[in-house]
Amino acid sequence: MKMKMKCLHTLKEDPLIPFNRFHAFVYFFAVLAVVYHRFSLVMNDTSSGVPFSMFASLLVAELVFALQWFTGQGSKWRPVTRREFPERLWEVVEEKQLPKLDVFVCTADPYKEPPVNVVCTALSAMAFDYPTDRLSVYVSDDGCSELTMFAFMEAAKFARHWLPFCKDNNILVRSPEAYFNTSDHHDHSHQKIKIMYQDMKERIDSCMKRGFVSEDMIISQKESELFMEWKRFTRRDHPSIIEILLESDKDKDVSGVPLPNLIYLSREKSSKIAHNFKAGALNSLLRVSGMITNAPVILTLDCDMYSNDPSTPLRAMCYLLDPSMAFDLAYVQFPQRFPGINGKDIYAAEIKHLFQINAQGLAGLCGPNYVGTGCFFNRRCFFGSPSSSSLQNDAICDAKNEGISYSILQKALHSLSCRYEHGTKWGSSIGFQYESIVEDFNTGYRLQCRGWRSVLCEPERPAFFGDAPMSLNDVLGQTKRWCVGLYEVGFSRSPTHGFTCTLISSSQRMLKNSLSLSLEDQRFGNGGMSKGYG
Repeated sequence: MKMKMKCLHTLKEDPLIPFNRFHAFVYFFAVLAVVYHRFSLVMNDTSSGVPFSMFASLLVAELVFALQWFTGQGSKWRPVTRREFPERLWEVVEEKQLPKLDVFVCTADPYKEPPVNVVCTALSAMAFDYPTDRLSVYVSDDGCSELTMFAFMEAAKFARHWLPFCKDNNILVRSPEAYFNTSDHHDHSHQKIKIMYQDMKERIDSCMKRGFVSEDMIISQKESELFMEWKRFTRRDHPSIIEILLESDKDKDVSGVPLPNLIYLSREKSSKIAHNFKAGALNSLLRVSGMITNAPVILTLDCDMYSNDPSTPLRAMCYLLDPSMAFDLAYVQFPQRFPGINGKDIYAAEIKHLFQINAQGLAGLCGPNYVGTGCFFNRRCFFGSPSSSSLQNDAICDAKNEGISYSILQKALHSLSCRYEHGTKWGSSIGFQYESIVEDFNTGYRLQCRGWRSVLCEPERPAFFGDAPMSLNDVLGQTKRWCVGLYEVGFSRSPTHGFTCTLISSSQRMLKNSLSLSLEDQRFGNGGMSKGYG
């Protein structure tokens, strides 16, 4: 793909950088003075009658807080803001030359992650302002639920009407649930599509109440056979499943425009074999998509994180298609945003430290952390370092422009087997990383240790909206898992982790390790790990 040189984005350093550095310099010596004073008391003061253990405890506590402050200075060393110009993209590349985009949506439990919400997330991604013949949405259902499968079969029918409706009316919020909750139109076209959505939602909710898909919801013999087979599956024991719900080469919407690919899959599960939670599901998606569409760009989305701006992929392409960045750019991370949070935000669900302070600071170094959702990846980054001459032979199977054939589906099904990764490098040097329950942080950190960089894209209009925790129990449960996961990364024996990582600048490395120390104050909210994985 040949492109003319054109400015697709700009970078601006924070004007307060000199003041931040001067403050850090002064504060550093103040901290040294306090530590020296406390150490002197411990070593010399034996006449005050105060137990030695008390002085020692205070000294240890102050050393811990001093270390936390010191390692957190990376976020203030060079904060930057970026601005992208998607309208200039068409001066650089033609629409038919845009890279293919694969969207990954993971779900695991229809009762913790209602299928209607997951469907709305997928529909909002299918409605991106992006060529539909270059867009594919993959849904991984780790619970292998007939309820989720039925919901997406209904979504495939509704998409034929919803996608042209969004584009004809230039709608920005393309999640049906969010759109109908915030709009109040009374013209015929809006009322018609709203009735269709309500009908789809009622059918899905009816099955949810029953706990299974009843005969009156099935309209064909093929569907009947499919759901009869599902009766023998359980959440922990079931075979690999792939269902092509929409195929761009064959299916069109009501206006005659090809629809994006919509593919449902559930990897094989066995109660006797570890499945590596969400990271395992993402690696399954990585393999299957590589065999079917093999898009060079991948977007990962939490099942409750819907698109709020249909131009988001074009903003990401402003960086991914920049020749000066393409060599070592692993991913473009968009911040998470949570609508409907009360003014006082009593559970700290906005995650301001993670998305507003640390992210901008890291953006001026090697780039922000991967936070599990709203992230556009360069597929190549999962299979080696930036200098790797080619992808590893067993990583993916090149997809051809010949449609989705039976032989490709058989290979894809095989790659979903629970023993497929045994004896391979999946989860270590290939794909999303295992070893920790915070697969997002672990994967992003590993990529940067290998020499990859990342970019924070924070447009004025939030790119994605999601659900924040609704109770204190939810907050504490999520935060506990993240704390444990970050400590797993921090104390990992892997040579590419911790302070021994030599491929990341020292200030970047210190800030990343400080996250393990200060997570209780910084990481709240519903992102990075779906609620159904625990």
